Amino acid sequence: MSSNHTATATTDPFDESGAPTIPAVDDIDPRVHERRWMILGVLCLSLLIIVMDNTILNVAIPSLITDLGASNSEIQWIIDSYVLVFAGLLLTAGSLSDRFGRKGALQFGIVLFGLGSAAAALSDSATQLIATRAFMGIGGALIMPATLSILMNVFRDPTERGRAIAVWAGFSGLGVAIGPMTGGFLLEHFSWHSVFWVNLPLGITALVLGAFFVPTSRDPNQGKLDPVGALLSIVGLAGVLFGIIEGPADGWTHGTVVAGFVVGGVALAAFVYWELHTANPMLDMSVFRNARFSAASGTITLVFFAMFGSLFLMTQYWQLVHGYTPLEAGVRLLPQAVTMMIVAPASARLVERLGTKRVVSSGLVLMMIGVGLLSFIAPETPYVVVISFLVVMSIGMGMTMAPATESVMGSLPREKAGVGSAINDTTRQVGGALGVAIIGSAVSSVYRNRVSDSSAQFGLDAADDALAQTSLGAGQRVAAELGARSGEFLDSVNQSFVDAMSVGLRVSVVVIGLAAVMVWKFLPAQATDASGSAGRPGAVSAPGGAPMVVGTTTRAGAAYTTSGETAP
Repeated sequence: MSSNHTATATTDPFDESGAPTIPAVDDIDPRVHERRWMILGVLCLSLLIIVMDNTILNVAIPSLITDLGASNSEIQWIIDSYVLVFAGLLLTAGSLSDRFGRKGALQFGIVLFGLGSAAAALSDSATQLIATRAFMGIGGALIMPATLSILMNVFRDPTERGRAIAVWAGFSGLGVAIGPMTGGFLLEHFSWHSVFWVNLPLGITALVLGAFFVPTSRDPNQGKLDPVGALLSIVGLAGVLFGIIEGPADGWTHGTVVAGFVVGGVALAAFVYWELHTANPMLDMSVFRNARFSAASGTITLVFFAMFGSLFLMTQYWQLVHGYTPLEAGVRLLPQAVTMMIVAPASARLVERLGTKRVVSSGLVLMMIGVGLLSFIAPETPYVVVISFLVVMSIGMGMTMAPATESVMGSLPREKAGVGSAINDTTRQVGGALGVAIIGSAVSSVYRNRVSDSSAQFGLDAADDALAQTSLGAGQRVAAELGARSGEFLDSVNQSFVDAMSVGLRVSVVVIGLAAVMVWKFLPAQATDASGSAGRPGAVSAPGGAPMVVGTTTRAGAAYTTSGETAP
């Protein structure tokens, strides 16, 4: 069959830089191909800004309490207002980037994130900071899916794309690890405002480099906008996340928490129904029939559940049990970050030799071993022992996250890279939020019981007993006021927390084990590429592996129908 394909350039309404535009399906611009690794560097810098920002902020919490007089509830919402807006808008932002241009979405997101950071740095009340953090979430929702979707359109060769995604995943892990160290350094020399000002030079650098080097792309086969789907996805994700965030603090049966889950659940159910029946869906639900896509998405959700829950506990262990400052704790986590940076890019070559299923399964087993060993540590366990267990965990994470991400993205046509990236990012956010909430709640419950059991022997009154049960930090403050028995009670509350932490870490082990079973049962050993790189140039597989038309596509019901010339 003869081919009459032509490379049609797309336009980005935001792009006035003159940077080359990627043809949506056919051969890539040679100039883009030549500088693809430079483009990857710009994308990783953009990603690093938003990932690092979240962990930097955690370090500044004591300063915010002192300078702004923020309550515990306000501190929680300074952090969570960003997460709520960010995760709630991801699917919509990814869809809009596919339609209007991914480079424009990336750069507009960086501008919004920078403006929000400046406003946050200038805030003089907790209420203002909550509002500006929510505004930053809009920028973050545009940035994160755009980085991965642009990567998918720049790296056309499946092997090379797998390596690029591995580097992208490595930088994501790096941002989580270096955030506390950077924040600790800034707070030792400047005020809490500096953790927001630092975003500006990084953002300006990414903005300028992106204007010159990053090409744009968009979905050439656009139907009408899907405002109903966008609204339902925002309400659904925001409602569920609100319930997850508020559950540990207010109780899972509290009226507002239940309302959040009910509203979110109903909206998400309506979203699925609407997307299955509308002629122009924002998210084609048929992609979930693809075992590779669904298994990888489920794996990412479960892994981030376990990872965020575990890191949440280890942060408290370093700073409260061992008494490290944020900077000291950040420096001690560097081996974990370096390991992730080395292993994640190397995972792509392992996949080439062993296949996705074996590499991801092996990585999950290593994660189970690392987290399982962590569940046996004690308050006096030496640093070198703890970090060795964390390194084992990081090796497993590096082997898991990049191949799983590539499985999600490689299951979709390149034209839908924005939505695909948004799904990938949403699973991370929901999984991570659930991990912190559920594992944190389990740890709090065990900790309260342990402290309650030991309070009587120290003769605590009811008020001190209740205060000591609220958190490890509160228990340590109570211990400081006990005089001669202060040291004994301090050892007791530290041990109570470590015992509770062990329970939480073992929950993580079980969740990682479920992910390993899912991978082994459902993830194909060697998946075919659906993003347009297989076969002759321009061939694009539809979700599920069926050949998809190169040219015009429409959708009826849950299956693709095609018109034009099909790829062999």
